Amino acid sequence: MDKLKKLKQEILDKTKEFYELKYSEKKEFVSGETFVNYGGRYFDEKEMINLIDSSLDFWLTTGPWAKKFEKGLSEYLGTKYCSLVNSGSSANLLAFMALTSPLLGEKRINRGDEVISVAAGFPTTVTPIIQYGAVPVFVDVDIPSYNININDLEKALSKKTKAVMVAHTLGNPFNLKAVKEFCDKNNLWLIEDNCDALGSEYYIDGEWKKTGTIGDIGTSSFYPPHHMTMGEGGAVYTNNSKLARLVNSFRDWGRDCWCDSGVDNTCQYRFTKQFGELPLGYDHKYVYSHFGYNLKVTDMQAAIGCAQLEKLPEIVEARRRNWDRLYNGLKDLSDKIILPEKEKDSNPSWFGFMISVKENSGKSRVELAKYLEENKIQTRNLFAGNLIKHPAFDEMRISGEGFRKVGDLKNTDFIMNNTIWIGVYPGMTDEMLNYMIEKIKEYILR
Repeated sequence: MDKLKKLKQEILDKTKEFYELKYSEKKEFVSGETFVNYGGRYFDEKEMINLIDSSLDFWLTTGPWAKKFEKGLSEYLGTKYCSLVNSGSSANLLAFMALTSPLLGEKRINRGDEVISVAAGFPTTVTPIIQYGAVPVFVDVDIPSYNININDLEKALSKKTKAVMVAHTLGNPFNLKAVKEFCDKNNLWLIEDNCDALGSEYYIDGEWKKTGTIGDIGTSSFYPPHHMTMGEGGAVYTNNSKLARLVNSFRDWGRDCWCDSGVDNTCQYRFTKQFGELPLGYDHKYVYSHFGYNLKVTDMQAAIGCAQLEKLPEIVEARRRNWDRLYNGLKDLSDKIILPEKEKDSNPSWFGFMISVKENSGKSRVELAKYLEENKIQTRNLFAGNLIKHPAFDEMRISGEGFRKVGDLKNTDFIMNNTIWIGVYPGMTDEMLNYMIEKIKEYILR
């Protein structure tokens, strides 16, 4: 064993040396030549060492590194339960599907029930609702917060409403106080899509809380451009023990047993109970209480996540600092563009910096994006813009069935036509941020 330990340490030392040779040298930024990405991996030798370390253990599927990550993220967020999954989209799927379980009784979301959301966002906040056979009800958003318009909530409510499922747009928390009060008053579930907002905080009930922990269930994504990454990955978190069990059941093939993979009979149910119409004593490891999936992550990905989790506080602070620099550099253009504003009582952990071209400015969102891209600055739309207008909704628009909308979604359409965003990720230097400010001003003021 001593020889194995020594050999392993040599391999890890070589991994650090490899990182330093390949990645540690900072490349000089050259205006107009160096590409300014909207996001990217932010890592050092620790992620690579963890990856190699876990690969030498050859656990491969979810294992000890995953458990360590789940515990660490729970502690960071202040939640009791955290389930690591293979993507943020899968996290949204599991968060929603958990609420369809028969074990929830009258609060269960049934097919045909309604879920309030917004069309100005990423599709997989809404996709699970439609795939299950529930009905999304779209309300408009506010500008310049780009978050759900709380004045539309009562208009969207019906006897079929069971939940609100909505994201914190680009890290800016939505009005959690108002949305939570609405959900509590009407006995509705609240799912916070926290994929773009890890580390954001909101002041509620006399204290600062992390977003994703104020509703019933929160979700995260660990895709490379997000706040932290493990390549592909996501998480679902909650303080509700029953919901945590349901999330894990749907994640792990729909099984009834909650024993860890490779561990037998922690539940003490293995050969002692009768389930459904199965014979008494049927092996509990092969009893299925839901129609589930296999959405687990590999332990190698989790090992990367453990190193990323240690960096999360500095990542959040860098994103805030970069956002502030862009805001201060562009605020004198407020007659031509709409700058984003953070939600009251919030401390956002920004995913990006939104820019909307005013309709009377004589400028074009498309032309602004093209100008920035031509100058090596990467831009993005606010995801779907207006999700209802995409080809995936063609059949539903024609039939008039499958979704509802409240009003004309005027601001959602404005975003679709007039809004882009640029990055604030920690890898950005002051030179990059100043260059972006310079080029935006060049287009707007010429």
